[in-house]
Amino acid sequence: MGWDGRVDRDTATDVFEEHRAVLTGVAYRMLGLAADAEDIVQEAWLRWSAADRADVRSPRSFLVRITTRLAIDRLRQARSRREDYVGTWLPEPVVTDFGDQAPDTAERAVLSDTVSLAVLVVLESLSPLERAVFVLREAFGLPFAEIASILDRGEPAVRRLAVRARGHVEEGRPRYDVDPRARRDLTERFLAAASGGDLDGLLAVLAPDVTLLSDSGGKTKAPLRIMTTADKVGRFLVAVSQERLPSAEFGFTEVNGAPALLLYSEGVLSTVLQVEVADGLIQRLYVLRNPDKLAGFDRPVTR
Repeated sequence: MGWDGRVDRDTATDVFEEHRAVLTGVAYRMLGLAADAEDIVQEAWLRWSAADRADVRSPRSFLVRITTRLAIDRLRQARSRREDYVGTWLPEPVVTDFGDQAPDTAERAVLSDTVSLAVLVVLESLSPLERAVFVLREAFGLPFAEIASILDRGEPAVRRLAVRARGHVEEGRPRYDVDPRARRDLTERFLAAASGGDLDGLLAVLAPDVTLLSDSGGKTKAPLRIMTTADKVGRFLVAVSQERLPSAEFGFTEVNGAPALLLYSEGVLSTVLQVEVADGLIQRLYVLRNPDKLAGFDRPVTR
């Protein structure tokens, strides 16, 4: 049909929408923030719609290139802001419950390996270029030659970045069970004990060296420092439960590739809680309470 006039714009829109899910997935894994990922994808659309597409052989590669470069620039800008963040910074939680279109076992493994809260926290320690290489290679399986073209780097340099990034992730990522049923079961047992103020019940599901990470951004009540040991975490949760849980409503959904507990206060989502499990005990708790990161929670980020 050609790339001209109204047909050109309609076709450009269709092509872009075909690849939107991939672009959103790249941007979110790069930034850890769904709202920023949406901004990046919107900017990618503006550049795509204004580009001379006559010489574009692969729209997907062209769009991934734009999105990745925009995300690298945004990540570099965000680093200084995150240094001033109040309390612990955690990624913005996103819904990964795809319903009837849920990924198969292999796809789910890749999803959990690249979008889990544990992995996204570790990715914060990588340089923007290392993070880009890791995301493009591990999450989307792009060949090194294509990644080199996207980043304007030589292929040997990209391979070195990939080795370094993978090594950092392997070293920094805790080893947890990924069985969603086990995590859901322990989350429900945790909720029953916490809502009942049952310290013994909590200690029965918490690992002795359990870690609690909470992100409020200083905008609502939550620990500003990482909390460790079952006794400290358990006593804190009992105290919190007496204040917040009696009037709360609860729900479950899949967040960042794993089951998560949702707490609502007067109909408004106030907390997303997710646990990491190993050896039948909760090893780590993520408590996300920053209202800015919960405002768009119903927006799914696809693979």
